[in-house]
Amino acid sequence: MDISAISQYTPLFVQAFFLTVKIGWIGIVLSLGIGIVCAFVMYFKIPVLTVIVRIYVELFRNTPLLVQLFFIYFGLPKLGLTISAEVCGALGLGLLGGSYMAEAIRSALEAVPASQRESALALGMGKGQLFGLITLPQAVSSSVPAILANVIFLLKETSVFSAISLMDLMFTAKDLIGLYYDTTECLVLLVIFYVIMLLPVSFLGRWVEHKARFAIYGD
Repeated sequence: MDISAISQYTPLFVQAFFLTVKIGWIGIVLSLGIGIVCAFVMYFKIPVLTVIVRIYVELFRNTPLLVQLFFIYFGLPKLGLTISAEVCGALGLGLLGGSYMAEAIRSALEAVPASQRESALALGMGKGQLFGLITLPQAVSSSVPAILANVIFLLKETSVFSAISLMDLMFTAKDLIGLYYDTTECLVLLVIFYVIMLLPVSFLGRWVEHKARFAIYGD
């Protein structure tokens, strides 16, 4: 392994790392927003919107991110709508993640035992109080593991951004390998930077999960 090559390529990987993290987290925040809205629509069974949301969820959960990015980046310009590669990456990740987040949050809302809802109504709580004080806090706690798993999944999915010519970590690695044939050095740097990106999220996720459960159940 050529240490000098690693030293030479590191600044390029650092630049690609920050771009990947920026687009990845924009997409994740977008996915959370979409997921929360869609989950509430499905949970409350809002007419018409529920059907639209279910079609969206099934469509995006059952097609690869790469296909979605190609459609957004290469297909939309045919319809007169051209967007940058960065916006395409964030939008594609947000739409894919939103479908997974929606299901995670919806299932957590529906997992709250019916007996608790019935008891709350019997005590005189209104539907708004029931949702805000009983259902939502428990759903937030139980959905944390699934949401964090989706966050890690989405960060790893950023590796396909290179297909739309984004100078992310994967694009940088493939570009340098193609130019200088330093395969081992580039792959080592690629693994290191993905670990740097994902490992803190994993540790933070465990801490957040513990705090959420302690806040609700006290253990």
